[in-house]
Amino acid sequence: MERHGGAGGQSLATFFALFLFFPIAAQRTANKSDTAPFPPDKNQSAGAISVNVELVMLQATVRDSKGRFTSGLQKQNFRVYENGQLQTIALFQHEDVPVAVGLVVDNSGSMRKKRSDVAAAALAFVRCSNPDDEMFVVNFNERVTFGLPNTELFSAKPEELEGALMGVPARGKTALYDAIEIALRHLQKASRDKKALIVISDGGDNASSHTLNQVLQKAEHSDAVIYTIGLFDEDDTDRNPRVLKQIARATGGEAFFPEQTSAVVIICEGIAADLRNQYTVGYVPAQGRLDGGYRTIRVTAAGPHGANLLVRTRAGYIASPDWNSTTAGSQDGVR
Repeated sequence: MERHGGAGGQSLATFFALFLFFPIAAQRTANKSDTAPFPPDKNQSAGAISVNVELVMLQATVRDSKGRFTSGLQKQNFRVYENGQLQTIALFQHEDVPVAVGLVVDNSGSMRKKRSDVAAAALAFVRCSNPDDEMFVVNFNERVTFGLPNTELFSAKPEELEGALMGVPARGKTALYDAIEIALRHLQKASRDKKALIVISDGGDNASSHTLNQVLQKAEHSDAVIYTIGLFDEDDTDRNPRVLKQIARATGGEAFFPEQTSAVVIICEGIAADLRNQYTVGYVPAQGRLDGGYRTIRVTAAGPHGANLLVRTRAGYIASPDWNSTTAGSQDGVR
């Protein structure tokens, strides 16, 4: 398998509401140890977000040199740099908080033989997830449809999601870009602060009205992490792993390319574990003006004995005041 990239208490939403009114106070309460020197890390994925609030929030996956999740770290174990300047960490959390997740599944003709494995993988993800997660299914061939009934925006029930995954026959062309664009808009309706998409496809597109550049721009302006899983046949002329890598990297996610379709179950279980083991790190940019420019982010972490750890998160964001202009209002984008 090839691999790329690397609830108790007050809710995050409540914290954000309070934080916007008290950004200076939050900065003053940060530990002085946050300004200590720290070794750099070279193992981050590319990606961008766009924010119009004073708090930049990152989801960071931390692993040791053997690829294992690293738990038990504290705020003082992390350093965050924006455009090379050390930032003050104002929010830090490492809890299994509920997530809003969209399962975006290719149901074009080229995926017909893989449908049972794809459905099994998606259900494995559901069973490994937090029971309070909000999930939805987007099925696509040349058309994009929501799997759940129109009256139900999200669900966490395996039986409902199984029906949503198997409700469309595998046939026709592929509108991958349209499906991702619609799924990103639908995520904005979720009540969860943490958001993700899992895209299962061969990466080809021959039916979308959107272009790859438009989808990448939308992903870079989103606060969602996108994981992609490429399923290919040897004679699959539509296969395009490069596209799946680009989309994942644009958000700090990962791209997976299993040699056997059956391995997708293990991959989805791993994605569920990744989401449940992430650290939430928030900071107020020292350069507070929203000038529309791109700002690079580098996050490093060290273990209790100083050992360098591998951090995967977004590598930047666009400081634009109009990033919410892409927020969805309804399911009218389905075609």
